[in-house]
Amino acid sequence: MGRREGIVKREGRGFVPYWLRDEESALRAVAAAVIETSCDTLVVLGSQTRDGHTLFAKNSDRPPDECQPLFRAPRLAHRAKSLLRCQYLTIPQVGETHAVLGSRPWWLWGFEHGVNEHRVVIGNEALHTREELEATGLLGMDLVRLGLERGRTAAEAKQVITALIERHGQGGNASHREGRRYNNSFIIADPAEAWVLETSGRHWVARRVRERAAISNCATIEDDWDEASVGIEAYARARGWWTVSAGRRLNFRQAFENPAPRYRAEARLEASCRFLAECAAPTVASMMRHLRDHHEGGTIPVRGRKDGDPLAWSVCMHPEPGVSATAASVVAELPRSETVPVGLWCSQATPCTSVFLPVGIDAPLPAALAAGGGEPDPVSSWWSLKALGDAVMADPARLIPPVQRAWSAWERELEAEAASDRAGAGPRLEARVAAMLERCRALRAEVDAGGS
Repeated sequence: MGRREGIVKREGRGFVPYWLRDEESALRAVAAAVIETSCDTLVVLGSQTRDGHTLFAKNSDRPPDECQPLFRAPRLAHRAKSLLRCQYLTIPQVGETHAVLGSRPWWLWGFEHGVNEHRVVIGNEALHTREELEATGLLGMDLVRLGLERGRTAAEAKQVITALIERHGQGGNASHREGRRYNNSFIIADPAEAWVLETSGRHWVARRVRERAAISNCATIEDDWDEASVGIEAYARARGWWTVSAGRRLNFRQAFENPAPRYRAEARLEASCRFLAECAAPTVASMMRHLRDHHEGGTIPVRGRKDGDPLAWSVCMHPEPGVSATAASVVAELPRSETVPVGLWCSQATPCTSVFLPVGIDAPLPAALAAGGGEPDPVSSWWSLKALGDAVMADPARLIPPVQRAWSAWERELEAEAASDRAGAGPRLEARVAAMLERCRALRAEVDAGGS
């Protein structure tokens, strides 16, 4: 199947960054690493999937009590010279923005992941580099939404994001409770092509996806980039980050990445790359299964992991030993034919305790999917599913399997309905959300009664 993109490099034992040549350096890096970790994203081009449609999947990992409802904006025309307020910056608006549907942390303007009316899908990752970020700038979530609102293809969306990075820079606090700044990587896809984009400050590199790719909270682009920002090598040399002899192609990972937090991402990236290598023809269902992955636990979280253990950090994230949890997940199916509707499957809260629901990208959102803020809200489906997920974590090995069996049985029904009526996601969404909430209440009652 060709070269696998994003495959982890290892040296010695465990998951030690390859330029840390001794154990003392590795330990210093581990001690300096931040505890937050977030997100895993994958893409498989249509030539590689069972049904011939490009597949995109992402887990958005955020603070465990940060609600992430869905948000839809219609196509809009804007007055000449109008301005747009993003999270922290005001930038020039464009003449027209595309209709978008995205998953948005309740306090942010931007999206963790989303899709637009032209079948472009984007997800971002926190990427830790040597760059000291500006006090204010564009967040990665701003850039996801801006790319979707302004790009008709994956290539256009990439150009939108890179131009905005070069002009405005990245920066600002990405957490609503404590200070957290980071650069970003992205997977940007449409039915015909996909790109991995990795950034540091106002510089970037991009690699076209040949077949399949995965990213996590670590750099995956080395010297295999297809495009790069003007002056990136001179910038790295001026700061002493790239000191090899002239003539060797810039290695983005070696020059720009901060290696300290990498060990918290490598096992997750390895799991995603292994899934992509071993799954001959991925499907929507197999991508959902991967987003629920907990290493040797299968789809059940393994308790008692400690920081320093690479397997403590799984694709489906829970706040142990770190402080992040998967807040929202998506699997997007992007057919080339415009006569075949996009398949968009969304899950709220941790996917191993929740359900993927088919969502129409051009239909109104039921109030429950769009509701939710900083405090528990009885109207919000996110808060309801979060409460169920919290309840089963009291004894995951015993309480999660019956919840998963219930959701899995319903997901199979939803998949069968989607296969026979791909256009039904929008018209049936209101009834399905009501059914989901009723099933969630019933499962919570069983858990509170001691499980079964």
